[in-house]
Amino acid sequence: MDFKIDKLDDFTLIQILKEKLDTHIAPSLKSELVLLSGNGERNILLDLGKSSYCDSSGLSAILVANRLCKNADGVFVLSGLQPAVERLISVSQLDSVLTIASDLDEGVELMKKAIEK
Repeated sequence: MDFKIDKLDDFTLIQILKEKLDTHIAPSLKSELVLLSGNGERNILLDLGKSSYCDSSGLSAILVANRLCKNADGVFVLSGLQPAVERLISVSQLDSVLTIASDLDEGVELMKKAIEK
């Protein structure tokens, strides 16, 4: 399995279990995101704590998750960015668009605060 999905009380946690979020994982992740959204899920926490590499297809999956949540008036939080992935997001200037937490615990806290608003 490339990623793990846990439906929690107020949001869905998706943890990437592989070192690379790339063309091997991104298409199935996008499909799962669309299914979750279609089932009414609007709050997603995507944890990349185990991923030290991300390519353009991985970035695309992240942006799909963000768009689906925003379109549903929900919350999208990205957590656990490793240095190379963080650099890619920064160079792509997505750090100004995405809500990013340093680790999973902070991501859960950010998610809970955002949902309470």
